[in-house]
Amino acid sequence: MKEKSYKILLIEDDPFISRICKNGLERSGFNVITAAEGEEGMKKAKEQNPDLILSDLVMPHKNGFETLEQIKKDKQLKDIPIIILSNLGQESDIQKIKELGAVDYLIKSDFKMKEVVEKIKFHLAKLGK
Repeated sequence: MKEKSYKILLIEDDPFISRICKNGLERSGFNVITAAEGEEGMKKAKEQNPDLILSDLVMPHKNGFETLEQIKKDKQLKDIPIIILSNLGQESDIQKIKELGAVDYLIKSDFKMKEVVEKIKFHLAKLGK
């Protein structure tokens, strides 16, 4: 699989976490577009048409639940797989994001960049990408 051609949209409001994720994903060969919150994420998703979206849940303006719901209702964006990367780890939150259409969920405090990359590759492979 040639990761170089894969475009990942990272929606994360914490500049430190955003930088760490962006650097790690780029080292793994992905092209990374960043957005600091949900509204900007929606705009960039429409402009850039990413292969996969990695999104936080707790963000200002438009949170990850609202962003996920809006993306899945958009004809242009609805088929893009979304992986949630958040500190919200309650079963009710995980259930809600799965109902809204996210393909996977990682808890920020537990994640290692290698795991994130493996999950991204797994979900892109499922799409035949």
